[in-house]
Amino acid sequence: LCRLPLISVALVQGKAFGGGAELTTACDFRLMTPGSEIRFVHKHMGLVPGWGGGARLVRIVGSGAALQLLGGAARVDPERALSLGLSEGTLPSSEQTAALAETRAWLSQYTEGPATVIRAVKKVVTAGRELPLEAALRTEKDIFGTVWGGPANLQALVRRPKHK
Repeated sequence: LCRLPLISVALVQGKAFGGGAELTTACDFRLMTPGSEIRFVHKHMGLVPGWGGGARLVRIVGSGAALQLLGGAARVDPERALSLGLSEGTLPSSEQTAALAETRAWLSQYTEGPATVIRAVKKVVTAGRELPLEAALRTEKDIFGTVWGGPANLQALVRRPKHK
């Protein structure tokens, strides 16, 4: 999920426990509804995350907070998730249809625009997150070459010759 060439968001409504908590870490962003909760309960099951959720959690919130969440099987409400950097925000509505519409509207700020550019942005970020610096720099340069002078770049130059 985290390597898909699209920008993803996990909408947490209700409880995301264990594997569900791990799944949230595979998304680029996480949004929560009022009253929702993320909890890494693996410890209570005699386990640790096994699908990459532990490693991703460390990258998202840092090692100290990850140790607290995994070692303490701590409940993470929307406010705590926001303060830890585990969530980008809390939606106003808990109602399913409204929350989904709010999530789509929130996500649109990152997904509007030419699909080729959005995919390129995601590839650059994925490379920066997963590759050693030198390899990430080469990847970024290569991806830049695929969009430089492309239709989206040329249209942008016509629309806005100078940044404001």
